[in-house]
Amino acid sequence: MKPVCVADYREAARRRLPRVLFDYIDGGSYAETTLAANVADLQALRLRQRVMRDVSHLSMATEVFGQALAMPVVLSPIGLAGMYARRGETLAARAANAAGVPFSLSTVGVCSIEEVAAAAAPPWFQLYMIRDRGFMADVLARARAAACPVLLFTVDLPVPGARYRDIRSGMTADTVGARLRQAFDGLAHPAWLWDVQLRGGPHTTGNIAAAAPDLKSLTQFWSWIGRNFDPSVTWKDIDWVRERWDGPLVIKGILDPEDGREAARCGADGIVVSNHGGRQLDGVLSGIAALPAIAAAVGDDLTVLMDGGVRSGLDVLKALASGAKACLIGRAWAFALAAGGEAGVAHMLNILRAELRMAMSLTGCVDVNAADDSLLQGPAPPRICPS
Repeated sequence: MKPVCVADYREAARRRLPRVLFDYIDGGSYAETTLAANVADLQALRLRQRVMRDVSHLSMATEVFGQALAMPVVLSPIGLAGMYARRGETLAARAANAAGVPFSLSTVGVCSIEEVAAAAAPPWFQLYMIRDRGFMADVLARARAAACPVLLFTVDLPVPGARYRDIRSGMTADTVGARLRQAFDGLAHPAWLWDVQLRGGPHTTGNIAAAAPDLKSLTQFWSWIGRNFDPSVTWKDIDWVRERWDGPLVIKGILDPEDGREAARCGADGIVVSNHGGRQLDGVLSGIAALPAIAAAVGDDLTVLMDGGVRSGLDVLKALASGAKACLIGRAWAFALAAGGEAGVAHMLNILRAELRMAMSLTGCVDVNAADDSLLQGPAPPRICPS
């Protein structure tokens, strides 16, 4: 059966991927309450349906950081996406380029900046700070040389979150037993094995391969992150980044209005309201719950984007109505990539576009740039937890 929504792509990805990879992208930290809230809080928001409005001509086009978008959606950076489909980052970048939306490349993507830029178009580049600043300066120079139009500086991962699913799946355990379980699981998924494991090499993190030449497994990758990501980063380090990057700079991982104001004071061009997809500190606000106060705090000083829990075009419109200029989507495209490669990502983006058009039509919103809280029907109803 052909997927008709993001949830269908999630199920298709679950069937195709080895468990260690599916749990890595699908899971969150600790009890995954924030992961669940990202989705549930968006679902709880009610759109305000209006009738007898002329919606024969709708505009989903917008502009962020000088770049025209066919709809207010950006493919968020996803680590190790090249393990979900053969050279996965290049496939997703091609689908995004064809759809007229940006693709963001993770520092820890399998494909390098240069490979993605050659395959599709220069991607937005997402920066993690590691301890070796000389190497990071080289990475930024590569991003500039590739004409990457936007730098996403992720600031909410000074240390990796505790992700119990990754522990259970064996991703963080470098033992003979864990390696054998992963090997047998790979054999149990022959389509993935043939596409990715046998034909999808090299299986390296293309942007940091020079700094981590000995990474041979997912376990080694995760422990390398723990050793090399820099927990000493502060707002003063924005100056270090700015000295090496003169294009649009977007701070990703803002959940507090004061941090939003600090990003503006530091000279950022935009922020992403984000809790890292519920993968860092569990028990914090969902992205959509944090968004209105942060958008109000920064006003017109910054371009505000949002991610976390976006699974439909209706969710995109809700985020715009709550103060975002555009949405970043992560798991949605990762599921589609794993299930159907480039065609899967292209189809998923078409689904979002059709859902957004329908939501705009039935709320009387004819231009995404005019979306505001008048599209929402009062406050979200409380979520009732089962006893």
